Amino acid sequence: MTRTLDTTELSDLFAHLTKPAALTELAVLAGCLLASWVIVRLLRGRVAAAGSIWFGDRIVDGVLFPVLALALAFGARLLVSATLPIAVFKLAIPILLSLVVIRLSVRVLRVTFPHAHAVRVIERTVSWIAWLAVVLWITGVLPLLLEAMEEVSWKVGNTHLTLRNAVEGTLTAGLVLVVALWISAAIERQLLKGSGDDLSIRKIAANLVRALLLFIGLLLAMSAMGIDLTALSVLGGALGVGLGFGLQKIAANYVSGFVILAERSLRIGDMVRVDNFDGRVSDIRTRYTVIRALSGREAIVPNEMLITQRVENLSLADMKVLLSTGVQVAYGTDVRALQPKVVEAVAAVPRVLADPAPSCQLAEFAADGMNLTINFWIADPENGQGNVRSDVNLAVLDVFEREGIEIPFPQRVMHHIGADPSAGKAGE
Repeated sequence: MTRTLDTTELSDLFAHLTKPAALTELAVLAGCLLASWVIVRLLRGRVAAAGSIWFGDRIVDGVLFPVLALALAFGARLLVSATLPIAVFKLAIPILLSLVVIRLSVRVLRVTFPHAHAVRVIERTVSWIAWLAVVLWITGVLPLLLEAMEEVSWKVGNTHLTLRNAVEGTLTAGLVLVVALWISAAIERQLLKGSGDDLSIRKIAANLVRALLLFIGLLLAMSAMGIDLTALSVLGGALGVGLGFGLQKIAANYVSGFVILAERSLRIGDMVRVDNFDGRVSDIRTRYTVIRALSGREAIVPNEMLITQRVENLSLADMKVLLSTGVQVAYGTDVRALQPKVVEAVAAVPRVLADPAPSCQLAEFAADGMNLTINFWIADPENGQGNVRSDVNLAVLDVFEREGIEIPFPQRVMHHIGADPSAGKAGE
């Protein structure tokens, strides 16, 4: 039986909105919104937590505010309906419900994917769908639309699906995945709190938790869409074949990522050299590792490369790094007396470590002078190496100027071959 649009209920709603009782409802609704704001403000405190899903950045843009407002408005409606005709709350409750859906989706996606460009498009899509559903609900078109969608059906295997089931399942699946992302983001944030040597272990735990929750959310979403989960056995076999051929590199990278985190051969913060690229490990993902050079460049290195190729870890045992610089002095310089003065000046540079102590060594006898090599250690290579080497060179230059040490420049001895001696005698 096909239903028709009944405009009587909609007309009665607008008629009640023009009555004085509607002002009372508006006052009660305003009180509910104000109470929600005060409660969220007290729970949040004066300083907002960065990227909070519950509280947002300005109280009203978090999830907790519309949830409290919806709960208070629904309770107020039950109380007011005993004495007044309901009009304002019939509009307010679906609007607040759609606001909860929008805030939940937007906040979770922004926290989970802070740099993804597609998040903005998804946010707008969710907002349009939610507000459109509110309009259809208020005008009474939504039941008619659902009934019409129920008549569109098709058969997939042994499963009978309708357009309504597909749409409702898709929306439910999206909501389930958003909640799964929310829970995984909260757990990951708790696991990655603080710093220390166990950061890699906490990172692998966070990745495993996220993968497990997303897998469970995917199963629930597929079940909500009416998909028979027994078909996953066939899908698993096809996936295994795909991994064995086309996806073996991707699978190898994922497995290598967990191996790296479990073995702790590379840790976040280590200074490494991979394929002639020096930098600091800034993040270890399940598929790749991000290495940031001191110049600001970032390299995306597949995890399989870090397992199968040679990797130089400059800070596996500790963060101390040996640096060196060279200088040349003229022949005749008292090198034995100069060495302790150079070492003392280098040790006074702020970032140079006292243990191991710096050293000054006579490296070789060159054509123009004697080459000295100055070795020193630092414990913070992530703050730059060229700047501390420059400070050491300036300290050595001050010693040379104070002691009158000459830095030689290239010199060559030229022998002039004169005229033939016999020719000179003939001229006499």
